[in-house]
Amino acid sequence: MTDLPTSRINLKAVLSGSSPTVAMDDHSEGMSYLQSVPRRLVTLYLPLSIIVIILLFPFYWMGLTAIKPDEQLLDLDKFNPFWTWNPTFKHIHKLLFESYYPHWLWNTMYVAVCATILSIVASVLAAYAIVRLRYRGAQWVGGLIFMAYLVPPSILFIPLATVVFQYCLFDSPMALILTYPTILIPFSTWLLMGYFKTIPFELEECALIDGPPAAGRS
Repeated sequence: MTDLPTSRINLKAVLSGSSPTVAMDDHSEGMSYLQSVPRRLVTLYLPLSIIVIILLFPFYWMGLTAIKPDEQLLDLDKFNPFWTWNPTFKHIHKLLFESYYPHWLWNTMYVAVCATILSIVASVLAAYAIVRLRYRGAQWVGGLIFMAYLVPPSILFIPLATVVFQYCLFDSPMALILTYPTILIPFSTWLLMGYFKTIPFELEECALIDGPPAAGRS
């Protein structure tokens, strides 16, 4: 029969934290003490380094290609494809000052900003009306919007092109500004419906008691 330890443990000191314990002396983080430094290098840092190199290499290649001279871009056997000793900004100057790229960039930003603002305004109003206003068939309306979001955009290309052509908007930024919301509004409305559902109804009820108009309550 084994003998029990005869040393007494000061339970009060242990609970108060004044007595040194194994848990207090252990400053390791999780189970990191089970891994040595060489193993951590192989299992963590080496795979992480490989992933970072793979992810950043396309950006490095784009930047390197932008500053390479023409002869180094065409003759990869004679010059090092991964480095250049004679960088040039001729290509960037030609892109910005000798082409229509700034105009194309402005058209892209103009269409994107206008379509986004139009989609957000329409989606906020639609999502608020579906979720917060109590009327018959609100759930069916939300389901129909979700079904519209599931429709592939490629199916809408031909009818949208017909509508744009009939309204004489073909080959203009306004055609894209009115076309993109047909894809963005269902998606944005579905997301905003989930957001409005997280807002308690009690907030609007308290605001209704205070007496502000509907715009102030929202």
